Amino acid sequence: MTYVAVPDGVTLPDQPTEIAASVTTVTLDPVLRERIKAESPHCQLISQRMVDRIRATYSIDDEMYYARIGVGAANGLYVPTSDELQELTVFGEFVEAVRQWGRDERAKLGL
Repeated sequence: MTYVAVPDGVTLPDQPTEIAASVTTVTLDPVLRERIKAESPHCQLISQRMVDRIRATYSIDDEMYYARIGVGAANGLYVPTSDELQELTVFGEFVEAVRQWGRDERAKLGL
């Protein structure tokens, strides 16, 4: 099955009869949205590019370091230094910018 996102005001061009007979409009509910995101090669590429963008700047060890600081601080088990908080903030803003890029790219696909 193939899903096509068609922007408002745009009509699909005429399709061959065998295809046109199977074209239907679907309502994109949360379950279908997640299924498409999981199975779409385009979404998989977006996800990989997000990881690649992060890894180009931060290693997995860096990410785990910030995760430990964040989890420890959130649970009251660790008090980060001001330098660690600054680094964590910079890392968090960078990752959120990458995640926003991914959301924007999926939105272009109607997701």
